[in-house]
Amino acid sequence: MSEIFNVPCPICQKAVEWSEKSPYRPFCSKRCQLIDLGEWAAEEKSIPCETADFAMNEESEDWRAH
Repeated sequence: MSEIFNVPCPICQKAVEWSEKSPYRPFCSKRCQLIDLGEWAAEEKSIPCETADFAMNEESEDWRAH
């Protein structure tokens, strides 16, 4: 039998049971899930990556050359 454990909701920090009983896991609710999605859509959150910055700079320079 697998152990069930709790994780904190990334938005409100409420304990969320990591199991089938929590359909929005790791979020505690649909509301917190949508808040997180909105933050990503508004570009308030991002995953840092040097190669993405480098690729974007190269594309900008190529565009200027035309």
